[in-house]
Amino acid sequence: MTGSTDVIAAIAADYLNVDSLFAAEELELRDQVRAFVDARIRPNINAWYEAARFPRELAREMGELGVLGMHLDGYGCPGRSAVEYGLAMLELEAGDSGVRTFASVQGSLTMSAIHKFGSESQKQQWLPGMAMGELIGCFGLTEPDAGSDPSRMQTVARVDGNGWVLDGAKRWIGLASIADIAVIWAKTEDGIRGFLIPTSTPGFTSSVIEPKLGMRASIQCDVTLNGVRLGRESLLPGVIGLKGPLACLNEARYGIMWGALGAARDSYQVALAYALRRRQFDRPIASFQLTQQKLVDMVLEIQKGLLVAVHTGRQKDAGTLRPEQISFGKLNNVREAIAVCREARTLLGGNGITLDYTPMRHANNLEAVRTYEGTDEVHTLIMGRAITAIPAFA
Repeated sequence: MTGSTDVIAAIAADYLNVDSLFAAEELELRDQVRAFVDARIRPNINAWYEAARFPRELAREMGELGVLGMHLDGYGCPGRSAVEYGLAMLELEAGDSGVRTFASVQGSLTMSAIHKFGSESQKQQWLPGMAMGELIGCFGLTEPDAGSDPSRMQTVARVDGNGWVLDGAKRWIGLASIADIAVIWAKTEDGIRGFLIPTSTPGFTSSVIEPKLGMRASIQCDVTLNGVRLGRESLLPGVIGLKGPLACLNEARYGIMWGALGAARDSYQVALAYALRRRQFDRPIASFQLTQQKLVDMVLEIQKGLLVAVHTGRQKDAGTLRPEQISFGKLNNVREAIAVCREARTLLGGNGITLDYTPMRHANNLEAVRTYEGTDEVHTLIMGRAITAIPAFA
């Protein structure tokens, strides 16, 4: 009987045995991050979410865990594989999207920009401290009137003597109010360029956007740049044009395709456990056909999404991944994860709208995840262009 119970539990947790696709060291890292989430995030997330608070002390703890800039090499960065990075993001988002978003903004956006396009001195100055969580970064691309079309940004940088002066505004900038350094993208006479701005620089101000209905245990800000004066050394020398920030966005989008599955998996597991113990009409609600259909639909989408993520990750590690393939995973996995979380909530009945259960919190968070780093519409058009060779953005 025990053996049979173990088989049932294994099927419920990993129907297709996708774990068999991972190497031992990949599973070991995943389990380390999962243990961190179980010990540090789950006991506290309800209070953080209700209070709309991101605990800054997590930065150093996540640095010690090795999940900040974990896919980058050198400069104190862990240098882990794309698949290992994805597994870590999945486990972090099983705790909360806001926690995974911190790792994404810090590592996939800000640190990636410095690592890809910074000078040697810039890398030495910022990356080791950021990898340890001693320094926090933010990434300023989106503006109040330039979201899906960043080419229409209004922030400008002009040469002034031996340096630069920046003016403009950014919106929905994660971590800006607690960041030490900001990567800001601005128009110049030569094209769009990236700049490193210590947030203590006069003229740089940030204000937290609130109240929010999702991503409450995370920080998003408005940023104003009013005559921000910088030295020549503030310029990221390695790139000109939108290909710079878009390369960083693709790193974040890749992590999201994994992370969303963490929220979905957690919601499914909560719903399954509830359905097995909740009794109505003298039997567990898991015995009803409609309940089983909902659980099966959740398993189908979670496992399919995980196969997409694993295959995409293997291609990324092999250096064969194309940007439009990342759009496939981001679009599919986030969209299906929201559906899973919403369906899981229905199995909880009225209890599901409380913070005692995770699916509604995950669903609210994923509404934001669905929007940032490319909306459904943007990724649909990216895929459409890849399929037809006809751009339909205009």
